[in-house]
Amino acid sequence: MRNIFRLGLLASVLVLTGCGDLDQPNNEQVVGGEIVVNVDALSVKDSLIEAGAIPADYPGDVYGYKAYKVPYTTTDEEGNAVSVSGLMVIPTGLPDVVYDTLGLSLVSDSHGTIFADREAPSVIASTDNLPDGSALIISSLGGFVTLQADYIGFGDSKEHYHPFILKKSLANATVDFIKAAQVFASNNSINLNGQLFLTGYSEGGYAALATLKKIEIEGDTGLTVTLAAPMAGPYAVEALALSVLSAETLSVPSFMANVGYAYGLAHNEDIESIVNAPYASELETLFNGDFNRTQIDPELTHVTTGDNGLFVQEFVTSVFADTNYWFRKAARDNDVHTWAPQTTVRLVHCQGDEVIPFDIALLAEGTMNVYGAADVEIIPVEAALGLPVLVGHADCGSLAYKVTTNVFAGIRQATIGY
Repeated sequence: MRNIFRLGLLASVLVLTGCGDLDQPNNEQVVGGEIVVNVDALSVKDSLIEAGAIPADYPGDVYGYKAYKVPYTTTDEEGNAVSVSGLMVIPTGLPDVVYDTLGLSLVSDSHGTIFADREAPSVIASTDNLPDGSALIISSLGGFVTLQADYIGFGDSKEHYHPFILKKSLANATVDFIKAAQVFASNNSINLNGQLFLTGYSEGGYAALATLKKIEIEGDTGLTVTLAAPMAGPYAVEALALSVLSAETLSVPSFMANVGYAYGLAHNEDIESIVNAPYASELETLFNGDFNRTQIDPELTHVTTGDNGLFVQEFVTSVFADTNYWFRKAARDNDVHTWAPQTTVRLVHCQGDEVIPFDIALLAEGTMNVYGAADVEIIPVEAALGLPVLVGHADCGSLAYKVTTNVFAGIRQATIGY
């Protein structure tokens, strides 16, 4: 979820509005994209300190933040070409040997669940001309190139419905952006070293594992992943859907409503057969990219099913009664944990997660290992950081990114030397 970064790091972004050290984004000539943010290292560090994100005596390096909006083309659920966009963030201020000789490592960071187009990575950057979100951790603190696809349905493809928790479209958008970013780097003399890490939180965690599966199973993407660290993703879609639909109430109705809406559109099912009136007729507007979650949830009921519920009773009954019912089968087909990755995978998850329970990570780890995975393990965030209390889904995000960035940095140090 996008608001996880507002808990600490976004405060630092707001401080930057008062800085006098912002470069003019249009000063640089760019091939195949446009520069939308350019903040020097000192400004980033001062802002992080002022926001309390890092201490004044922070011993680590802090790098500048240069972000480009990169347009590219991908393929949707229906097999149609779609013009989309993404954000590519380059750390500045590293030693010259990194840019000239060692090269920069890529982190594909699939963003979490959003509903409003204004929350998409390239839209935030283009609108505010300011750093935002997880790329501050990955690029400005970690020294990695961060790639954030907007996904189909946001950014340059705002008029298209967002294929929420649909593995093919999410993986397509991510793989195609990685390849577009590699071309962009080559055309703009950005030296990459060949390392590629995959991560993402919540829906982004799901997208990251779906992306790894596409790269490994299809084998023709031309990409090799160094390590994947999905975070708090709903990898077991069928199991989660059954759990949510069996509950009397929905804690966040917009999430499951979006699943029903996207799956209905992708499978040519009548939305009125999935979602009760009056909500069914409102979903196209609620999910058109103009509204965020806090605006959508009050327009929906928290009751799961029945006459006053969100979902049609016959739909829910069929989901539980027939394993081959279209939605049950579609959910199962979109599971991303029933295979054997040969790339090292670290499932980063908070044990206190109440939205995507820790049990989902346990299920994914166990299932992939049974299938014959090479190296899949869970990293509990609380244990990794020595936290005395369990942490919920919203608060876990920035902590999970810290853990994941440290994992990536350790591998880069051991293999590249910085």
